[in-house]
Amino acid sequence: MLSVVRRLFLKEKETQEDLMKKFLVVGLGNIGPKYHNTRHNIGFKVLDALAKEEQLIFETKKLGDLTTYKHKGRTILLLKPNTYMNLSGKAIRYWLEKEKIPLENLLVITDDLNLPFGTIRLKSKGSAGGHNGLKDTEAQLNTSKYCRFRFGVGDAFNKGRQVDYVLGEWNDDEQKAMPERLEKAIALIKSFVAAGTNNTMNSFNGK
Repeated sequence: MLSVVRRLFLKEKETQEDLMKKFLVVGLGNIGPKYHNTRHNIGFKVLDALAKEEQLIFETKKLGDLTTYKHKGRTILLLKPNTYMNLSGKAIRYWLEKEKIPLENLLVITDDLNLPFGTIRLKSKGSAGGHNGLKDTEAQLNTSKYCRFRFGVGDAFNKGRQVDYVLGEWNDDEQKAMPERLEKAIALIKSFVAAGTNNTMNSFNGK
């Protein structure tokens, strides 16, 4: 028979391994119909596309809408914070702590003005780049070392019109290209969970 200490050790090891197989994927955006199809809400849009593909249903829980997805032995929590963009970090920190998810298993999806429309880029750390959702996430987590998935929305706006642009809706060309870009975004998320950050960056960045 295993000793009590040995059994406790194995149980703790098993628990740690289980936690390493749990992920939190967060799409940033603003709640409400007027923001639904805006560039700033691409995080919500990506998670909605994944949920539709996998026939998942979001439920409104504390600080956001949540659903759970299983992929290759991993458990993935998909979260759309309902705190509005500027307080996104509050919801992220709450669900990380509640589910005891390691920081390295966090992925935050956000729009990026510095990337051409549809360009996707995964980074393991970095600055907020003026993005209020990332600023609050960094403040709440007290670190900038978390993975973020940047989805390019372009910068086709006149000086001083940045806010109008990100809160504006997709144009016709972007709408036509969106299904293929969303398919690529979903593939990136699945790769991040199953293959890891470095492999995913090598496979998807700039594509």
